[in-house]
Amino acid sequence: MAHPIASHLGRNLRNLREARGLTQQQMAKLSGVPRPTWANLESGASNPTLSVLARVADALQVRLEELIEPPKSVAKFYPAADLPVRQRGNVQVRKLLPETLPGLEIERMHLPALSSMSGIPHTPGTREYLTCEHGQIELTVAGKKYQLAAGDVVVFRGDQRHGYRNPGHAAATAYSVIAFAPIAG
Repeated sequence: MAHPIASHLGRNLRNLREARGLTQQQMAKLSGVPRPTWANLESGASNPTLSVLARVADALQVRLEELIEPPKSVAKFYPAADLPVRQRGNVQVRKLLPETLPGLEIERMHLPALSSMSGIPHTPGTREYLTCEHGQIELTVAGKKYQLAAGDVVVFRGDQRHGYRNPGHAAATAYSVIAFAPIAG
């Protein structure tokens, strides 16, 4: 049975090569490692020298550690029940980014008929993008009102007073993308 590191190496090499759209022969030429050796590396059954691993890492333009660490998953599934949800009055707000992306927040807002929610002004320079998915949304920014129907978008400075309202008699859904301004340090 192959050592876990050899298995990781084989899977990582194959994934990295295929992600670049290259054949084993092309990688052999780029790395200076014979094609049969490359095939053996990808099989997970080899025990390469450090010199061979260094040439392979250079050819793939990755760190040596990336070749032998456990392979990264292609995707990660998050069931809806695992996504954070909060209630602000009658409005349900669900985060759509389960992993932190610095400076970015995406949320889905479900506004029942005739409901409203005050927005919280963000740091100066923040931009907010509000998209109405269905229903009607009335967005108020610094005292000015915008009427959004399905598909409409309003881009505004998120550092101002703002609020969301569903003036209709049916539920409405909107998506808010908040691009935070970098904090000066």
